[in-house]
Amino acid sequence: MDWRQFVMDLDALPADAVEALFARHGAEAITLSDAGDDPVLEPGPGEAPLWNQTRITGLFTPAADFDALAADLRRTFGLAELPAHRIDELADRAWEREWLRDFRPMRFGSHLWVCPRGQRPDDAAAVVIEMDPGLAFGTGTHPTTAMCLEWLDEGHARGILHDARVLDFGCGSGILAIAALRLGAAHATGVDIDDQALTASRRNAADNAVAARFDTSAAPAAGVFDIALANILAAPLVDRAAWLCERLADDARLVLSGILDHQVDAVRAAYRPWIEFEPAMLTDGWARLAGRKR
Repeated sequence: MDWRQFVMDLDALPADAVEALFARHGAEAITLSDAGDDPVLEPGPGEAPLWNQTRITGLFTPAADFDALAADLRRTFGLAELPAHRIDELADRAWEREWLRDFRPMRFGSHLWVCPRGQRPDDAAAVVIEMDPGLAFGTGTHPTTAMCLEWLDEGHARGILHDARVLDFGCGSGILAIAALRLGAAHATGVDIDDQALTASRRNAADNAVAARFDTSAAPAAGVFDIALANILAAPLVDRAAWLCERLADDARLVLSGILDHQVDAVRAAYRPWIEFEPAMLTDGWARLAGRKR
């Protein structure tokens, strides 16, 4: 079946109310995206931030009445004219596979690879994670995820991951926990407040044959860990500093990312009572902090 898209800049319109109106008119899927040129950030726990200029896209069947949709938007929000908008006609495709045209096997460090399902690198020593696009953040393409994966590959080479208990706080797709398990960790716990993230994590763990050693939870994790990874944002990292450090065993490792380069000092200061950090790793304006519990 072919599809039609109604794409509109939100300007000052409330995103939730416009989404609800699109849904009433039969939208099969609704997406918010950046209409300007702001960096794309993963929301912190409990947050749903929007860009300064946000665009909404509704995916509809060919029978959708866009005249009625436009009239309802004008009436509901008291508009003389709609914000900038357009209608796209889309030929039917296997959309869930379209994204894979630009997703190729990627290496992180010496031996860790993230690959679309069915693609393998020409590397006999490769440790492979299969990761198709899914519901949640995290396939290794973002610099913050890439820096964490590189740390895990290096940790494997240094023996840090062997039989380790790992916490992946804000696990998203589960990619960091799965990588740790594939690289020798004994057990991993993924925590995320998003049910879709937990669903994606469990599915990806099963696809990579580590589900028996991977627990997921929406609640804060109990227990003590040898390694904790948190690839979220600076504000929740600062807020959770004491809690995360309480989850660490003596001499345990902590890896933090989702930090903009100008936020490094503030995050480092929040963890100073407990963690001795190495120099920050910087890539494309993003930072990774890694250290050891005193």
